Amino acid sequence: MWTEPILHVDMDSFFVEVERLDDAALRDRPVAVGGAGPRGVIASASYEARAAGVHSAQPTSNARRMCPELVVVPADHERYADVSARVFSIFRSFTPLVEGLSLDEAFLDVGGLRLHHESPMSVGDSIRSTIRAELRLPASVGVASVKFVAKLASQRAKPDGLLHIPVATQLEFLHALPAGAMWGVGPATMAALSRLGVASVGDIAAVPEATLVGTLGPSVGRHLHDLASGIDARPVVADTDSKSISVEETYDEDLETRDLVETALLAHAQRLSGRLRRAGLRTRTVTLKVRYPDFSTVTRAETVPSPLDGARPIFQVARGLLAGLDVLTPVRLLGLVATALEPAETPTQLDLAAGPGWEEVEDAVARVRSRFGEDAVAPARLLPGGKAPRRVEEP
Repeated sequence: MWTEPILHVDMDSFFVEVERLDDAALRDRPVAVGGAGPRGVIASASYEARAAGVHSAQPTSNARRMCPELVVVPADHERYADVSARVFSIFRSFTPLVEGLSLDEAFLDVGGLRLHHESPMSVGDSIRSTIRAELRLPASVGVASVKFVAKLASQRAKPDGLLHIPVATQLEFLHALPAGAMWGVGPATMAALSRLGVASVGDIAAVPEATLVGTLGPSVGRHLHDLASGIDARPVVADTDSKSISVEETYDEDLETRDLVETALLAHAQRLSGRLRRAGLRTRTVTLKVRYPDFSTVTRAETVPSPLDGARPIFQVARGLLAGLDVLTPVRLLGLVATALEPAETPTQLDLAAGPGWEEVEDAVARVRSRFGEDAVAPARLLPGGKAPRRVEEP
């Protein structure tokens, strides 16, 4: 039995590397994916850009000041989701025990492969080489006995590497790390730990558990004490069906009229419908998210009798939700979320109010887009010269 069967696989600068697949001119240059406008933020940065101090969640204006030669590419989340699905397909070709954390990282339990591979490291190498061969993308892998250590190992393996932490040296590896490397140690927790004289993970392990609990509370105190001691009993939990699918945009300029907001909602409905159809899902609950310039945010949701996957009915639900919200105040961010998902093949009640032919139209549009690209067919309202507002992606 392998003593370190847990892998954490993390794609390197995933958004940037996907963009480089389509544009070789971006290679070996400082590149960031994100919004280029005055409100833009960085979603992903290449290692060349990181060397100049650029990082995710940073305002693009600050990133440009730190790295004047930075190339900023607008995000294409549908493209990233498609490539992510292929990455996860590769993961599951090795083991069914895959627990996704985001589009570009997952935990894998490969203990069941011991009769087919020499070691967990050989599994990690095979996964990396398969991703490289099939998708031309780099990935880093951490190998350890527990999830927490595997994730830390993959971070130390970047870029494009593999790091194995044997059980025998696990505490040595952990205790040398700064306390901020621990899950759950943010600025406030770090400030409290600093008052205890804590600077490293080893320092946390040396503090009595009762002291940590008294300082940080029972949940955080025990959590940090266990992790600092290399204790992480959480198993890799295989992903079940998707819980939600969403689209969300922050705009370069606030949407100041209902017409602009509705046009943006129509674009969202088109994108959300495409994602649902590609995933083979329908939704029973649509949630509208609106954020105003003062960053106050409101959400409204509606659950419908029959599940939806078409852009037209999704837009109708979203527009109904919008009717109950304030759109006299400019809108900074707009989003739609699909939940209560179910397989598209689930039988549904015929909707006589939907009008003749609309489902066939939606199916035809989906086939055209699948063959010729997402921009091959669009509502007239969203065509160039229409009223679709400019947007900037946020991570």
